[in-house]
Amino acid sequence: MKTILLIGLGRFGSKMAMKLHELGHEVMAIDTSEERINSVLPYVTSAQIGDCTNETYMKSLGIRNFDVCVVAIGDNFQSSLETTSLLKDLGARFVVSRASRDIHAKFLLRNGADEVVYPEEEAAVRAAVRYSSDHIFDYIELTPDHSIFEIPVPASWIGNTIVGVNVRKKYNIEVLAIKCDDILSPLPNADYTFKKEDVLIILGANRDINRLLR
Repeated sequence: MKTILLIGLGRFGSKMAMKLHELGHEVMAIDTSEERINSVLPYVTSAQIGDCTNETYMKSLGIRNFDVCVVAIGDNFQSSLETTSLLKDLGARFVVSRASRDIHAKFLLRNGADEVVYPEEEAAVRAAVRYSSDHIFDYIELTPDHSIFEIPVPASWIGNTIVGVNVRKKYNIEVLAIKCDDILSPLPNADYTFKKEDVLIILGANRDINRLLR
């Protein structure tokens, strides 16, 4: 369990608060809007209305006590930049800041952010990959060259085993799991026989997976 300071409760911040609650972390949420604060009260350990560009206010929070500080401000880049810089000045261990453009990311990194996230850009890339093919149910990029894909079982594999298809050597991919009727079977044995209803979670180089999907 980690202690997390979450600043900014727009759509991104609010969803993050809910997920962190689900994962069992302690979250302190801050926003300038009472309405947004009230909406996340069931999901956070504590919440305050406050101005995180105010140094006196920020000092009162005990920034050094948080494992992670997240700046999720999305509609005011100047406030995001000032808050990020102030967090680092006050001894924040790890600062994650939200950016909407590359230039924002550069300034945030120069002013104290340890890591920058691009919710809109990441969603756009993921959607482009997913909906550009009828054979992709989901997609997670691990590096620019390697990804995890969720795909239907290729028709030519049905009735054959993993070893019979020679998945690793012939296609240069790994079958991480098989999902059938909403039941997930991780790391299937080599003698597993593929069925028509199977959905595969595979890992490999993008070029090899794209070749399989053609």
